[in-house]
Amino acid sequence: MNESQVVTSAAVPAYVKGHRLLEGKTVLITAAAGGGIGFAAARRSAEEGCRALMISDIHEGRLVAAVERLRSETGLEAIYGQPCNVTNEAEVQALIDAAENKLGGVDVLINNAGLGGSRRVVDMSDEEWNRVLDITLTGTFRMTRAMLKRMQPRRRGVIVNNASVLGWRAQKEQAHYAAAKAGVMALTRCSALEAAEFGIRINAVAPSIALHDFLRKSAPQELLEQLASKEAFGRAAEVWEVANVMMFLASDYASYMAGEIVSVSSQHA
Repeated sequence: MNESQVVTSAAVPAYVKGHRLLEGKTVLITAAAGGGIGFAAARRSAEEGCRALMISDIHEGRLVAAVERLRSETGLEAIYGQPCNVTNEAEVQALIDAAENKLGGVDVLINNAGLGGSRRVVDMSDEEWNRVLDITLTGTFRMTRAMLKRMQPRRRGVIVNNASVLGWRAQKEQAHYAAAKAGVMALTRCSALEAAEFGIRINAVAPSIALHDFLRKSAPQELLEQLASKEAFGRAAEVWEVANVMMFLASDYASYMAGEIVSVSSQHA
């Protein structure tokens, strides 16, 4: 067996305890029900000392269950849920209004909503293209626009977007998703310059592959194993490892960062 055939997989590290990075902050997270990066970010926010948290999701039943689970696992009672489809401007406005009211103002917004899929360009319909871009890119824009209107008068706040290394890299059957995530990166950089005038920070994470149930259902196991094997540690990221970087960007430790896209990947872009 030659060196190129040897694939080693590093053990998953121990879960990192909270360090009060978000002490006293309020946090709003989109698409946070279920077991993906959004839920991991919600749990980490509570563990990092946020005083109140609101999560949103398009699936109401899953949202209710997620709120109860977060309260039970973290001990934070001030956790609220609000259904929201980020493709609907009225629902976005309702989410922002509810979060501002329940949380007493939002200190941190984490834009996690996104949609993927696999389709070759030649076979892709307008509907498939538009749906991925509407949720992943335009949804992030809608949330950012609405939140900035509340944060700017206060002259403070943080927005963390969820991009992807596919905004930099090429992968077959991912043209719509990669285009949307590249757009999220550009939106992050440009909006960050405008927001900085008001003391607001906007940055993004760009994960490579983080395994969770939704991803396992939406992509072939063989492909996931192939992608994970290309990572330096020979494994996919845990969702909480991505959430950890979100917590850093949301915290005061990232006070001089604006418009940055932080790769959460063990490959080079």
